[in-house]
Amino acid sequence: MSSANPYFDDIRTKPEVIDPPQDDDMMDVSESVSDPARNGGKPNVAVSSSVHELLECPVCLNAMYPPIHQCSNGHTLCSGCKPRVHNRCPTCRHELGNIRCLALEKVAASLELPCKYQTFGCVGIYPYYSKLKHESQCVYRPYNCPYAGSECTVIGDIPFLVAHLKDDHKVDMHNGSTFNHRYVKSNPQEVENATWMLTVFSCFGQYFCLHFEAFQLGMAPVYIAFLRFMGDDNEAKNYSYSLEVGGNGRKMVWQGVPRSIRDSHRKVRDSFDGLIIQRNMALFFSGGDRKELKLRVTGRIWKEQ
Repeated sequence: MSSANPYFDDIRTKPEVIDPPQDDDMMDVSESVSDPARNGGKPNVAVSSSVHELLECPVCLNAMYPPIHQCSNGHTLCSGCKPRVHNRCPTCRHELGNIRCLALEKVAASLELPCKYQTFGCVGIYPYYSKLKHESQCVYRPYNCPYAGSECTVIGDIPFLVAHLKDDHKVDMHNGSTFNHRYVKSNPQEVENATWMLTVFSCFGQYFCLHFEAFQLGMAPVYIAFLRFMGDDNEAKNYSYSLEVGGNGRKMVWQGVPRSIRDSHRKVRDSFDGLIIQRNMALFFSGGDRKELKLRVTGRIWKEQ
């Protein structure tokens, strides 16, 4: 939502992960999750909206963390936005000094809040200053849609994303740990317009995404194929896969570990963590007059013992 003052709209930033304060003026803050059993099983206590408003920076609208600054009139501001407003209070426009709002910092230190991914299954309650760091690593945080052909902003858990890929992106869904796919392009010279492929495989009770696409590596057009695991990295390491492409009596083989979809499609592609085929080699595999791309990519997924 835009603020009433457009001056501040362009300096709003995403919240940073900030460790609990180590200030002598501040009370000690525990990093541990509150134990409902130890607390007599009391339910999460919702923090009133007025307290939330007090801890919201008027510029970036994110939660404030120490040092929390205030002007001589008592208006507060987060430390990240202070240098961006040219030392002027965003509320009353008075000059900002170096006044800390210790009272508000201590109020924040006394709060314990549920993880924002509570609806996805996280039941932990965290001190205010530990909550943001936890949420950046929470195992229940949703996944981004792995579809790479458009700017899809859908997030969710794995079952939801599988249904989303099938229903909304119309991707091919296959059962089994082996695959055999053909990639055909009538004009392989047009790398920037080359289509790409995403296929979802279900095996070992998990889901995997096979990507195949053309992209420009420097001045050279290349093709890349790689597998991503629909889950976290620690689970992905339990699996391996191989890819093979060939023709005219030659073949190329790649073996690796699938990357988690926590890593974006672009990150995996740009790290070259997959089977990379130069266009000249791809055309050689295609045979014929080298004017049409006809690649057959075969592969296998297996679980490590």
